[in-house]
Amino acid sequence: MVSLATMAETTEDGEINRDEKQLVGLVEDLKRSNAVLQAEIDMFERYITGLDLQPQSENYETSSQMEIATSPGRKTKAKQQLLTLEQKCDVAKSMHKQMTEDLKRAKDLSERELDNYKATLEEADMHLAEVKKECCQFDRDIGKALRDKKSVTMSAEKVIRYIEDKVKAKESLIEKLHQKNAALLAYKKKLQIQLKQQEEMGEGLTALDFEQLKFGNMKCRKLLDEQNLRRVELKLLTGKTLHVLNSNKEKLQTLTHESDMLSSDTALRAKLLMKFEEETKQAEEERNKAEVLNRKLRAQLADFHVPHVLQYIKVKESHVQLKKSVKEWERKVEIAEMALKTYSKSWDKLRITAGARTVPTRYAAVDAGLYGF
Repeated sequence: MVSLATMAETTEDGEINRDEKQLVGLVEDLKRSNAVLQAEIDMFERYITGLDLQPQSENYETSSQMEIATSPGRKTKAKQQLLTLEQKCDVAKSMHKQMTEDLKRAKDLSERELDNYKATLEEADMHLAEVKKECCQFDRDIGKALRDKKSVTMSAEKVIRYIEDKVKAKESLIEKLHQKNAALLAYKKKLQIQLKQQEEMGEGLTALDFEQLKFGNMKCRKLLDEQNLRRVELKLLTGKTLHVLNSNKEKLQTLTHESDMLSSDTALRAKLLMKFEEETKQAEEERNKAEVLNRKLRAQLADFHVPHVLQYIKVKESHVQLKKSVKEWERKVEIAEMALKTYSKSWDKLRITAGARTVPTRYAAVDAGLYGF
């Protein structure tokens, strides 16, 4: 009994949950349908308010008919007048067109206002830049001099002259801008006259003229397409040519670099060759000299006779004696040079004391003996 009761309770709970889910789904569907209907009602109301052509009674009838049409499930005894799908589509199209036009007008207005704001900002930036420039110039020309303690006594004439010059410059700029504005107005008037003439000429054209213009336009378009195709082909050809040219330039640079290296190597080898030739020529001359000397030595060796031993000993003794005598004479020469230096000093002292008098005979004899030695 307990199990049956629990099973009954669970089944009841399941059915209740299922009913709640179904109710939630129905509520969501009703909300979506109500939102769609509300949007449709708003669209119809805007359409009705935009007409403003029917009397109040007709507007009231139309509004009542719209309420009857947009409230499903309402049963009345009178015959319901509902809008067909075509009428609804026409209303939606007209509202879409109106909203598109309104959006376009709003977009044009916003773009115009944005352009005005941009122009205002640009004008403000230009004015600010001019003001900063004028401030810098004034500070450079006048303010710096006024801040200087040495030029405190400067009169106000310089400031007034500076302001007058600036005013004259602004007046000349205004005159130039007036002239430019007048020229632009004249150009605008000329363009308006040309546009009016073109419009008048366009009004006088016939269907045949339009056909001729259309045919000429088609011919020009065909020619323009051919020219564009030709231009694309030439562009592709130019790209290929540039690619080949760049590759050839790279090859030329590589070959030029190799040629420079080979030229420098050739010049170095030519210098080495000249050096080798000179060394070879010098070696040939030395070899010739060596051959001549060798032949001479061979001839002397062939004619050489070994002297006798006693004769060699005598020559050796005489050579030793000559060396000794040479050393003795060198020692004597050194002594004589020392004596000459001593006598020269004494002679200089005597010449200084005697005042360039005649030298005594004994000194002359000494000199004569000295040089005779």
